[in-house]
This record gives sequence, C-alpha cells and structure tokens, in this order.
Amino acid sequence: MPIITVQMLEGRSDDQKQALVEKVTDAVTDTTGARKEAVTVVIEEMSKQNYGVAGKRLAD
Repeated sequence: MPIITVQMLEGRSDDQKQALVEKVTDAVTDTTGARKEAVTVVIEEMSKQNYGVAGKRLAD
C-alpha cells in the first residue's frame, strides 16, 4: 500500500492536481507492480509565506 506525499506551492488548478495524481499513481504502479486501488497520493500545498529558500521566504 504505497502512500506518496507531494509537497508543492499552492496555486495549481484542480485539473493540474488531478493529472498529477493520475500520473504519480501510474508511475508507482508501473515501477512497483502495486494495484492502482492500493496507491494513495496526498497533495500538501504550502503558501509562499510558509516556504523559504536560501534564508528568504518566497513571499518576500
């Protein structure tokens, strides 16, 4: 029962997120042999205020 967590900045459309879930699921089933019904994909969205790179928030 693979559980995949995708962390990304918010702002993607529902269609983009649906495509991501489908393609990640396909990649996992193709590489591990797991059944699609056993694959869980969790999308965790972060705001630019809560994400920083090189000591700076992306919102700044």
